[in-house]
Amino acid sequence: MERKYYIDNLRWLAILLLFPFHAAQIWSEGEYSGFYIWSHTNTALYVFSTAVYPWYMTLLFAIAGMSCKYSLLKRTNKQFVVERIKKLVIPFFFGLFVLVPIMTYTAEVFFYGYTGTYWQQYELFFTKKTDLTGYHGGFTPAHLWFLLYLFVISLTALLIVRLQKKCLPKFRVGSLSYFFIILLFVPEWFCLYVLNIGGKSLGQFMILFLFGYYILSEESILQKLQQYRFVSLAFCILSGSMYTYLYCFENIRNVWITVLYIFFGWTAIIMLLGIGQSKLNFHNRVSIYLTQASFPVYILHMPILVVVGFFVLKLPIGVAGQFLLIVLISFIVTFLIYEIVKRIPVLRFFLGMKKQEL
Repeated sequence: MERKYYIDNLRWLAILLLFPFHAAQIWSEGEYSGFYIWSHTNTALYVFSTAVYPWYMTLLFAIAGMSCKYSLLKRTNKQFVVERIKKLVIPFFFGLFVLVPIMTYTAEVFFYGYTGTYWQQYELFFTKKTDLTGYHGGFTPAHLWFLLYLFVISLTALLIVRLQKKCLPKFRVGSLSYFFIILLFVPEWFCLYVLNIGGKSLGQFMILFLFGYYILSEESILQKLQQYRFVSLAFCILSGSMYTYLYCFENIRNVWITVLYIFFGWTAIIMLLGIGQSKLNFHNRVSIYLTQASFPVYILHMPILVVVGFFVLKLPIGVAGQFLLIVLISFIVTFLIYEIVKRIPVLRFFLGMKKQEL
């Protein structure tokens, strides 16, 4: 099967977006309130983070499901599981014990003036009562929740696929109408309430992964998404504008805003897949580099951004200057560290990087 480069490009673009998104959380509020460091509410950055949140992680789970379909075409089940352990489980525990405490230590110092040593903070990390965000110290998986969820979902999906091939060997999603594709936001909405832990729903991400595997990977569906990409764009802009306005400025929190939240996120996914086929299906030296770097960059970026933000907030250069400086410095430092660690075999192993990435 010919490689679909637009999937790789959508993945690294979404991960690069995390730099401005997480930097914006320093000035956000509402559902996204709290961060390892926090200044005050800035309306523009609050609107930005609100508009990005409904789709950027759901997109990653949907394309992960698509990638799983293509991966299993050339890997045995055992090879797939071993690969998932190397790429998800090992980096998760490495990050949990090595990277995440950097952020919680910074939070302890920032909010509480913590004066203990960095190593003494490890005791707080495992004993302090916490809501699992770690925004004010204490234990948290932080941004690495994505790795843990993806591992659980990948193995669960593998069992579902094996069962389907045994019981329904000829099962395949046929050509669906564009209207029906749009309506898939409904089961996603129902699944939002399944195993929703700290605002991260295992049920929602699971069904998006399965949508990716069984539906979004079908050529007939992809062609339809490309055909109706501008309709999806209109739905996305309209629903996204309504959701962001009602959430940020009217402070609405009810079942209908949740429906709008899911609809906006879903239409953004199918819009990006439709437009991505037309505009992002390319590869060059830059895109290949970013494709290889995206996963370790995801793991590394957060502690770097938090530490950079801790110091930049002390500079009297205004919100815009602070925000841009945090994004720029974090981006540069993250990629510099990536260039270092990819040359060290043991660190490359702990970050789930393949040997050929060196």
